[in-house]
Amino acid sequence: MKSILFVCSANKDRSKTAEDYFSKHYPSLSFDSAGTNKKTCNKLGTNYMSEEQLDLADNVFVMENKHLKAIKEAFGNTYYNKITVLNINDIYKYGSKELIEILKTKIIM
Repeated sequence: MKSILFVCSANKDRSKTAEDYFSKHYPSLSFDSAGTNKKTCNKLGTNYMSEEQLDLADNVFVMENKHLKAIKEAFGNTYYNKITVLNINDIYKYGSKELIEILKTKIIM
């Protein structure tokens, strides 16, 4: 089964929306999400990115260049070939229709 990982800063709004939306609409694929800010993820009780998640993912979609940089700083260039930067700024709330429409145009399943 193809596995896709979505990454943002806190795994609260953008990446979690992407995981939940695509999981619902593409049940034959596996989706996961994580954040790059460990302190914020711990505070919110959300998923902080792990090397295991990156290993399992066939594709990694990060919301901003800073998330790509955080992955590179933590794990080197190992996952570089799996990563696509979506360029979605942190201005959307979880589940917002506008965010979902943007995700649908940027990620073609």
